[in-house]
Amino acid sequence: MENLAMIPCVDFWRGKRVLLTGHTGFKGAWLALWLQRLGAHVTGVSLPAATTPALYNLAGVEQGMAESHLCDIRDAQALADVVRGARPEIVLHLAAQALVRPGYVAPVDTFATNVMGSVHLLEAVRTSGCVRVVVVVTTDKVYRNREWAYPYREEDALGGHDPYSASKAAAELVVASYRQAFLSDLGIAVATARAGNVIGGGDWAADRLLPDAVRAWEAGQPLMIRRPRATRPWQHVLEPLAAYLCLAQVLWRDGALAGAYNFGPSPQDAASVRAVVEIARSTYPSAAVSYGDETSGPHEAGLLALETALARECLGIVPRWQLKASILRTMCWYKALSTGACARALCDADLEAFMATDAISYP
Repeated sequence: MENLAMIPCVDFWRGKRVLLTGHTGFKGAWLALWLQRLGAHVTGVSLPAATTPALYNLAGVEQGMAESHLCDIRDAQALADVVRGARPEIVLHLAAQALVRPGYVAPVDTFATNVMGSVHLLEAVRTSGCVRVVVVVTTDKVYRNREWAYPYREEDALGGHDPYSASKAAAELVVASYRQAFLSDLGIAVATARAGNVIGGGDWAADRLLPDAVRAWEAGQPLMIRRPRATRPWQHVLEPLAAYLCLAQVLWRDGALAGAYNFGPSPQDAASVRAVVEIARSTYPSAAVSYGDETSGPHEAGLLALETALARECLGIVPRWQLKASILRTMCWYKALSTGACARALCDADLEAFMATDAISYP
C-alpha cells in the first residue's frame, strides 16, 4: 500500500448500488448521508429509528435514499427479498443490537439479531448473483478481554463476557465461515470491521457517555459516571465510517485483502472515561459530574485498546481527528442543534471538515 492516507473516493462510489443495513441508527444515518454525498445509489434496511429524537429523522436521511425498507434482519425471507430487489454491488452491514447493557436485559434478541441476522444477510448475499464486496461491522469488544495493557490484534482470541460482546464475536465466526466455505469461491470479498467507541453529534442512545452528558447538563443535572477509569479507544464517528468506505474500495480491487480489521486511534491514544468527560464539560460552564466507585452495574471491560497497524499498513487507513478535537466538535454539534441549527447542515459541515483535514501520521 502506498504511503498515502486513503479517503472515500467520489469517483469510486458514484452510481454504485449499495445496500446499507441499520441506516436508521446513529452510525447508519451518518453513513447514509455520506454515501448520498458520494453519489451512491443507497438502499437501506433497518428497524424504525430506536430513539426520539433520531438523527435519521432530524437530518432527513430518507430523502436521499433510493429505497428505505423497514425490515427486521431476523426475518430471513423479508431480508432476502430486499437484497434480491436492490441488486447491490456492495453491502455495508451495520444493523445490530449495539449496546452492552440492553444485551443483559434481552440476551435472546441480542444473539438473534447479531448472529442469525448476520447469517440471514450472508445467505442472501451468497445467492444474489450481484454482490462483490461485503463489510460487516462488529466491535472492538469481540476480543477475550484480559484487562491487560497490550492492545488487541486481529489474530488475538475472540470472546465475550456479556451477551452483546459474545454475539459480536460469534458474528465474526459466522463471517469467517461464510468467507471460507462459500463467498471466496464466488468472488465475493467479505471483511469484518472492529471499531472502537464512537462519539459524534446525533447520538441519543441510552448509556452512551456524551449523549448522557448532554442530557444531564442541558437539564441542569449532574452527570453520573459509573466507571471513570474505564479506558477505551474513542474516535469520532466519521473515523470508522471513512474506514468502512475505504475498506470496501480496497476489497473491490483486491479481494485477497478480505479479513478482519481493527479501526481506531493509535493504541497510546486510548483514554479514560474521566478524561473524556473533563474535556466535554469545558463546553458547559455549569456542568457537574458525580464519579462513581466502579462497582455499580453489570460487568463491563475496564481496559481496552486496539492495535491498528494492519489497517494502516495494508489499507492506508489512519486517523484524521485527534480526541480533543473530536470531543469538542461533538459537543458543539449538540449545542448548535439546541439553539436551532439544522441537523443536516451540521452533519454536512462535519463531513466537509473531516474530508479537508490532513490525516494524522503515526510512526
